[in-house]
Amino acid sequence: MAKENDLVTVSGEVIKVLPATMYRVRLDGGHEILGHISGKMRKHFIKITTGDRVTVEISPTDLTKGRITFREKT
Repeated sequence: MAKENDLVTVSGEVIKVLPATMYRVRLDGGHEILGHISGKMRKHFIKITTGDRVTVEISPTDLTKGRITFREKT
């Protein structure tokens, strides 16, 4: 089981909103990943749209999926 300190935290931009609270995110390095929002963001009804800057946590074992943990204010 992954520990919190094993996660890689990166910034990116949402480029596409997909069904079931999934998002296509382009990271600052140019890679694109599939991201879902964290439970606290669901709990507090934080909405994410195309063009938003977000912080994503990625597991080092699977670099194609991540969890969106923060939406930057615009």
